[in-house]
Amino acid sequence: MRASTWTPLAIVYLLLAIVGGAVTWTFNVIAGMEGSAFIGDYFGSGPAVTSIVIDVLVAATVGVVFIIVEGRRQGMRRLWVYILCFGVAFAFALPLFLAMRERHLALGRAVSESGGVDEDPSHP
Repeated sequence: MRASTWTPLAIVYLLLAIVGGAVTWTFNVIAGMEGSAFIGDYFGSGPAVTSIVIDVLVAATVGVVFIIVEGRRQGMRRLWVYILCFGVAFAFALPLFLAMRERHLALGRAVSESGGVDEDPSHP
C-alpha cells in the first residue's frame, strides 16, 4: 500500500489556495458588478492602497521566480499552470504550487524509503 502524498502541510496549503481564490474573486465580482475602474482603483485610491498594491506585485513577482526555479529544481512538471493561476489570484497560485510541491516532496520521500520506483499520482 502506498503512503498518501497528501501531508498535513499540503492540505493546509490547498485549503489556503481555495480560500485565497474564493475570497479574492468574491471582491473581483463585486467590483465588476459595481462597474468600478478596476486597475485605476489600484493606483488612484490613495498612497496606502498603492503601497499595498506595489507590495503584492513585488511579492507576486518573487512568487513567479520561486515557482520556476524551485519547480525546475524539484523536477516538477507543468509549471506554466501555476503561472497562469496568478490570473486567478496570487493568494490562489502560490499556495496551490506549495501544496503540489509538498506532495511532490512527499512522493520523493516515499519512493526513496521504499527503494523502488513509483509513479507520481498527481501526474497521470
